[in-house]
Amino acid sequence: MNDFDSTVVIVDDDPSVVKAVVRLLDSAGLKAASFTTPGEFLAAYDADQTGCLVLDLTMPNLSGLDLQGLLLQAGCAPPIIFLTGTADIPTSVKAMKLGAVDFLTKPVEDATLLSAIERALTDERAARARRRELIGIGARLQRLTPREREVFEHVVSGRLNKQIAADLGIAEKTIKVHRARVMEKLQVDSLAALVHLGERMGIRGSPSH
Repeated sequence: MNDFDSTVVIVDDDPSVVKAVVRLLDSAGLKAASFTTPGEFLAAYDADQTGCLVLDLTMPNLSGLDLQGLLLQAGCAPPIIFLTGTADIPTSVKAMKLGAVDFLTKPVEDATLLSAIERALTDERAARARRRELIGIGARLQRLTPREREVFEHVVSGRLNKQIAADLGIAEKTIKVHRARVMEKLQVDSLAALVHLGERMGIRGSPSH
């Protein structure tokens, strides 16, 4: 989906709040969807849908915090903005630690809510771009032979060609060939870029001897 498909989803058991937020989003040119219970939302939720969630904190049966927890456990939590009728500092701190974008007290100013939503959508687009990048890097890593992967990890750990050659028991000129192939397959043109790519994938390399 492209960025224009991003949907702001409102989950609030107060129909008047839902109506007001939907009207605000319409006026701002943003696509909106709304639900009055967490159950309705979960039944319709599409993890592939881009966007963010404006979530009431206090609802019957399942609270907003409970819903946040369920989405996090499922590994598909969108950026969340909480709305609450009371300034509950401990709960707001907990929600923010779990990744909430903002925690706003009702009634909330239109500009404040729209600003929080824009931050959430920006965060979501950035996270989606990072996921796409990591998927692409992962696909390139799969093209490496076991030996090339070994050389790559040694290079990322800061080992010199002659050190890698000694570690692996092969000629230094062979290491140079493997290293060139690694850089070609991973589509990088410098050692710094190769190391950065490894760090992006959480590859720190083999420990130095």
